[in-house]
Amino acid sequence: MNAAARFEPRDPHFEQRVRASFARQAAMATIGASLESIEAGRVVIVLPYATALTQQHGFLHAGMLAAALDSACGYAGSTLMPADAGVLTIEFKINLLAPAQGQRFRMVGEVIKPGRTVTVAEGRAWAIDDAGRERLVATMGATLMAVTGRDNILH
Repeated sequence: MNAAARFEPRDPHFEQRVRASFARQAAMATIGASLESIEAGRVVIVLPYATALTQQHGFLHAGMLAAALDSACGYAGSTLMPADAGVLTIEFKINLLAPAQGQRFRMVGEVIKPGRTVTVAEGRAWAIDDAGRERLVATMGATLMAVTGRDNILH
């Protein structure tokens, strides 16, 4: 189901806010991740294959996959939060389903249950080969917290 049809954002400018926040995130820039799409309750991040991000067998390292999936889930939650709220992940669980082998990777984060303080999101990571075929390589369950009134947490 399309998350945009299910949830009403509290900030009409959520897309600009998410883009600005993502631009400040050095970790995603370091691994080469970029935003592909932003909807209310749903964010897609793409990551190109890079040898520097692999483990000893040449697969995308699970830590890189987890970082990008965490960001997709966090930003999906952020789309439904007020303009003055930052978001922090307070818990996540990742299931690694198959070796992350592909030319690029698509991380989809979707809100399952938004809340005023705590939001629950799910993520899916897809490996895409050079023929465009997709393979599900990981899933994530994430719990997010809205943070307001703290100058050290930007929104």
